[in-house]
Amino acid sequence: MSPARAAGSGPVVIAYDGSDLAKLAIDEAGDLLAHGRDALVVCVWQPFDVGFVPVDEAPLDAKSAADVRTAAEHTAAAGAGLAEAVGFHAQPLEVEASPTWKGIVEVAEDRQASVIVLGSHGRRGLTGRVLGSVAGAVADHSQRTVLIAHHHDYRSTSQSSGTPRS
Repeated sequence: MSPARAAGSGPVVIAYDGSDLAKLAIDEAGDLLAHGRDALVVCVWQPFDVGFVPVDEAPLDAKSAADVRTAAEHTAAAGAGLAEAVGFHAQPLEVEASPTWKGIVEVAEDRQASVIVLGSHGRRGLTGRVLGSVAGAVADHSQRTVLIAHHHDYRSTSQSSGTPRS
């Protein structure tokens, strides 16, 4: 890794799908990365298989590319607002791409991102193999540093044990 990239000269690319895990990823990035950094909050979409959780209550026709694009713009803007709240100078971006991981990686490469941030939905086993893992695919296909936030269940296995379960 070059010293410029190590110093974080490129923007942070935050993949945002409106899910609670995407919100967690923004929070963790705010805790771990320097405040004041430029960030690009990316919502990847495609017609029919929307690929994100729309943030507003407006009706959405998944067959209409214009409707899905507008919902993706609103979702990216909501994510940029969250990123601003934790210290980033954030801009929203909606991207039409399939598969989702490819859109994230292409934006990161095009914008020379210093790091990609996203949440992992933790799909494992058969579901993970069939549906795939966006986080895993981004990590596999990008040459950029990838910060993957995971939901952790910190309930102890017993009352006397303080050991987190995974």
